[in-house]
Amino acid sequence: MKKALSTNLLAPCDPVDHVLGAADAMVDIVEYGDFECPLCGQAHAALKIVFAHYSPQLRIAFRHFPLREVHPKAELAAEAAEAGAAQGKFWEMHDLLFRNQRRLDRDCLSDYAAHIGLNVHRFDDEMDTHVHLSRVRHQVAVAEGIPVRARPAFFVNGAFTDVSFGLLRLQQAVDEALRVALHQKVPSMDRASRRAPSPKPEAKAKVL
Repeated sequence: MKKALSTNLLAPCDPVDHVLGAADAMVDIVEYGDFECPLCGQAHAALKIVFAHYSPQLRIAFRHFPLREVHPKAELAAEAAEAGAAQGKFWEMHDLLFRNQRRLDRDCLSDYAAHIGLNVHRFDDEMDTHVHLSRVRHQVAVAEGIPVRARPAFFVNGAFTDVSFGLLRLQQAVDEALRVALHQKVPSMDRASRRAPSPKPEAKAKVL
């Protein structure tokens, strides 16, 4: 028997998630990714196009899932993204890491920190002491527990979306999720817009 997916783990509602997009967006994408994975790099470019097309109805959450056995620099890059997040620049570091997948050495990471205007001394200290490693490994453990088997892995409104045959499937899943969300929203809006019958005026008390 297949293990049922828990959608509670997949919606980007946790305040510690890194989320890009409007809080009231109708469609959520959760991505589990690896900064050194070539397929994740391709997906990153495609996801930026999807986000630009569907914004503000779409929001994206990124969670770490480095494959250490194959991509030895991916976990350190994930720590760098978290060190960027600690200074309010997760997405800036996230984008730089994906654009420079072949240059993820420790010295390069410090260069990226300087490039996006981080306090490099603080960044280096957090990297050298692995302050953010526990968060990265916690997200890996959650991914393995779901279980997530591929990188990148996408969940659209909590449902796994298989992109192994092409990233067009991700756009199709967003289209379908948006259609469902709009279908659910319109009837409720119609009900709310119906005017309730006006209450009958109360009879005035007779003054003796």
